[in-house]
Order: sequence, then C-alpha cells, then structure tokens
Amino acid sequence: MSEEARHEVAILRPQARIVPRSEHNISRAQISENALKVLYRLRNAGFQSFLVGGSVRDLLLGREPKDFDVVTNALPEQVRELFRNSRLIGRRFRLVHVRYGDEIIEVSTFRAAHHVADGEGEGHVVDGRIVRDNVYGRLDDDVWRRDLTVNALYYNIEDFSVIDYVGGLQDIKAGQIRLIGEPRTRYIEDPVRLLRVVRFAVKLGFRIEPGTEGPIEELSDLLEKIPPARLFEEVLKLFLGGYALQTFEMLRHYGLFAHLFPQTEATLAEEEGGFPHTVLIRALQDADNRLAENKPVAPSFILAALLWTPMQNLARENLARGLEEHEAIDLASDVVISRQIASTAVPRRFTCIAREIWQMQPRLTRAAKRQPGRLLSNPRFRSAYDFLLLRAAAGEDVAEAAEWWTRAQNTTEQTEPLQPAGPRKRRRTRRRRKPGGQSSKS
Repeated sequence: MSEEARHEVAILRPQARIVPRSEHNISRAQISENALKVLYRLRNAGFQSFLVGGSVRDLLLGREPKDFDVVTNALPEQVRELFRNSRLIGRRFRLVHVRYGDEIIEVSTFRAAHHVADGEGEGHVVDGRIVRDNVYGRLDDDVWRRDLTVNALYYNIEDFSVIDYVGGLQDIKAGQIRLIGEPRTRYIEDPVRLLRVVRFAVKLGFRIEPGTEGPIEELSDLLEKIPPARLFEEVLKLFLGGYALQTFEMLRHYGLFAHLFPQTEATLAEEEGGFPHTVLIRALQDADNRLAENKPVAPSFILAALLWTPMQNLARENLARGLEEHEAIDLASDVVISRQIASTAVPRRFTCIAREIWQMQPRLTRAAKRQPGRLLSNPRFRSAYDFLLLRAAAGEDVAEAAEWWTRAQNTTEQTEPLQPAGPRKRRRTRRRRKPGGQSSKS
C-alpha cells in the first residue's frame, strides 16, 4: 500500500486504544504454554506477534479459552520455516497450524483490504463477496478485516498490553455483538457472518446491536451462495457448541435456519404452535446437557434428529404407495439426505450412521424374539436405542418399546416379547444318505 493510500485510510479510522497491563485482567499464567512458545519465538525472530480473537475476549470475560490464535507480520512461509511442527492450510486464506501434541496454535498473517493492498499476497472478490483472501498488510490493516468488535482485540506479547481499534472493550462491557464497518457490506463480503453473529450472541449471552441486527433476515438468501461444504463446518459450530437449542431458536427467528435445513423448516412451519416438543427439540437440549457434562455428542445423531420428521413424512407416503416398511424408510432416507447435502454437504460418514439409526427404529419397536442378543450386539444399537428414548420422551407412541429395551439391557432374566412371536415353525431336516443311496439311519 502506498503511503498516500495509508494516509487516506488512516483519516477514516480511529486511533487504537492501548490498555496497559495494569489496567486489564489478562495474565500470562492464563495463556497456554504452547501459545506463549509461538508468540515468543516469533518475537525473538524479529516479527510482531499478538494473541487475537476469542482467546483475548474470553480472558477479559474471565472465561477459559478453548483455543489460542496468533497473528503476526511474518508471512505463512516464514512461519512454516520457524516451526518444524507446523503445516500450511487453507485456500481462501492461508494459515499455519503449529501442533503440540493435541493442541494446535493457529497462526495467521496480518490481512489488508483488497482495494488498498500493495501487491503482497493475492485476493479475489466476486459481486462484493471475498472468495480468496491472501492480501497481507499491517496490524492497523488487519483489524478492519475482522468481523466482530469483540473478536478484534489484540494482546501484545511485547509489553502485555491490549490493543483495541474498534471499541471491542466497550462492547464487551455493554454485552453486545457488533460488526466492524457497515453491516450490509460486511455481510455481502462474507454471508457466513450472518451465522457468526447469531452464534456469538447466543454463546456469550450478548444482544445484537441494532445496526448489526437490522439486515440479517433481509440478507439471509446470501447463504445460498456459500459452498455447502463450508456451511456444514458452520453447522457443527452452531449445534455442537453447547448452546444448540438457543441457537436453533434464534436461527429460526432471523430466517436463517431455512437455508441450512429447508426440509426441516418446512415441517416445523406446518406444526401448530410453532415449537412442539419434537424429537429435534429434545435432541438439541440433550446435546447441550451432554456437552455441559463434558460428554461427547455425535454429529450423526444430531443429523438424524434434524431430519427425522422429513424422513418420517416421506416414509409414510411410501407406505401408502404399497412399499414394505424397510423399503419405505430406505427410499425416504435416500431422498431426504440427497436434498440435504445440496444445502449443507454432510460427509458420508455421518449420513450413513443417521440412516442406520432410522432403519433400526422399526426393529426396536417390533421385538418379537425372546432373545434380543442380535440387536444388542449391533454396533449401532446404542445410538438407535438413545434415539428411541428421545422419541418416547417427545411423546411418540414408543414408550413401551423403550422400556422393554431398557429392561433387556439391565437384566439377565428372560424378557417377554413386545409382540407375540406366533407359532414356531418346525425346522425340516434332510436325512443324509450314505454312498450308494442308503439313508444314514437305515
């Protein structure tokens, strides 16, 4: 960027507020040892290095960060040379992941606005939307490329100060989510910001600033331009962050959920009252409860719940056409999943498990055998059984089956069948004949 261009930009941008160590609560004792290693190695190599984003925000809020991101003026290739335990990732914007065991420190290079870049790196914009973002700049350029004020605070390892260009500290104090810059322009640049605004508002318990909130529903159609694979990444963050139910309700409020799960939205819109206690509601609440207890939640299970009603509706139509139940479910599963991956590209490893959960539901509700061992040994039994419990809790007519399978797992005694097994057919046996045509019993 030329000095003249930088001067013009500087006139439009406020000066940074620098908060010294004595006036904020962040201590190096709260920062990951590995993040400190990255910060100090960059500094000792002659580069600038800062903690940035959610870790700074969470530390200021007195929360424990889940991860630590670093930003620097070193180019990705230079960072890669400094850390043998690192690798370059990303196409839309190149990053470096520095790995220490299970912990990954993400390192990015200062970004600059495309129209004032000096040719360092590369960027590409189509219809106002950023599709490639490797344009490098300085710290006072980088801050304006970030989306939310509360995520645009920098912790300087040089003097332990916090640097705030955009009023992020004030917004944290006020408990509000605000976009940096003109909201409509920022949403058009990257429509995923529509989802991020909602996600962080729910996660932090903040309100959305009116100017940031205003265009959300109007611009929700922009999500159609985002690659389905990228939207799936966002879906994981939305529903596996510990606030799935609240996030779901807010996404529906702003008309965003319909662009992620259009089939599910269509079925919900038909329900009287708007928010019945469906399997979906129960699944999201249970996911939040499990994450609060540090228990895992499988994406495939959430997917099965999100698409359960659309699949059921199609399966009923197939049954009315004369198909057998297992055929009706198989065909409905194919159609629902095919439609869904056009919106969010759910990987096959998740859709396969969701299918199996659905396919096992009729088998669990028609247990006619006295020995349930075959189903109990099925690798998907536990997921299918948990789903059956959800259905029972949501008011579906499967409570008896759920209780039966609970007893079957918790007792060594004979378990009565759910339905009469019917008369047992005698097995016909064939007599073996000895060589020469004589019976072995003759």
